[in-house]
Amino acid sequence: MKLPVTDKFLLNVYSYIEKLDKTFDLFAYRTIKEAYCPPLYDLKKQYERQRDKQKFSQLIYRLKKNGYIKIKNLKQNEGVVLTKKGAEKVLRIKLKTEKKKRRSDGKWQMIIFDIPEKKRYLRSLLREKLFLLEFQLLQKSIWICPYDVSKETEFILRKYSIDPYVKLFLIEEISL
Repeated sequence: MKLPVTDKFLLNVYSYIEKLDKTFDLFAYRTIKEAYCPPLYDLKKQYERQRDKQKFSQLIYRLKKNGYIKIKNLKQNEGVVLTKKGAEKVLRIKLKTEKKKRRSDGKWQMIIFDIPEKKRYLRSLLREKLFLLEFQLLQKSIWICPYDVSKETEFILRKYSIDPYVKLFLIEEISL
């Protein structure tokens, strides 16, 4: 029976991890019960590995089903490729989890934008990204931020080609 590419990939990755885990088992600490009855310990470890294998397989399946990854053949080897949707998800997670530092000079970054109605999706996308960067809404198209996120902001503007519709400012003080 020929295995599908995803199953083959998962099997290869998991077998590699399993080999590392078995090597670790040789040197791992064991309780007296486990040392007294090694077959029981081995049975328990085998059950845990099988359960982990199923969870990993489900994870890859969900990522593939949601369109975050694709499995492709690359030079006669299977590989995982991050899709555009997956890259967006990674960017969103990165922006959300990155630790932001307050500006040392006490200034605030302000962004003003006027994106045409035809490109409404870009406007909502920009608002989402600004929210993830912890910008605060001052007015509908005016956002401010006390953190040093100028590099991230400029990256987003270039990535989505919306810099012609946006003005960036660095302001000394603001009354909220």
